[in-house]
Amino acid sequence: MNVQRVRAWGAEMREVHRKLRAALALAREAVEDEGEADLSAGDPLLYCWGFCAALDGHHRSEDGGLFPRLVELRPDLAPVISRLRQDHSMINHLIGELQHAAKNGAGTEEKLRHLDGIEAVMETHFRYEERKLLDVLDTVDDDTASPTELYGPLA
Repeated sequence: MNVQRVRAWGAEMREVHRKLRAALALAREAVEDEGEADLSAGDPLLYCWGFCAALDGHHRSEDGGLFPRLVELRPDLAPVISRLRQDHSMINHLIGELQHAAKNGAGTEEKLRHLDGIEAVMETHFRYEERKLLDVLDTVDDDTASPTELYGPLA
């Protein structure tokens, strides 16, 4: 049993959440600066799409990898996992609205409002997830999954 790997599950979640917060900040900065952007640097919305893809990948990995393992190990967590999956669905819907708005020529302020909504739900979700799961993740006795399987492409 690799205790360091197991202990790393909680740290891995914290680190992925930190990276997603940083990616959101870059996406917001790119949207704010898109009117002044140097077009030779590419589409400023690439930061936005990158953030959306990373957040979606994180949630898909949790839904398909981490959460089933946790419910198997700790059936008492099923209501918490159910709420977290609902949050994932809501965030996915908000990402879709942002993408639709951007593809249809939304202005900077509208795109920023979409990012504000995603950020609000994401932050509430992360705080709840961390409060409910980090102590459990730090004690899980299972080193059979990779961080990417559990937490997505940023792990």
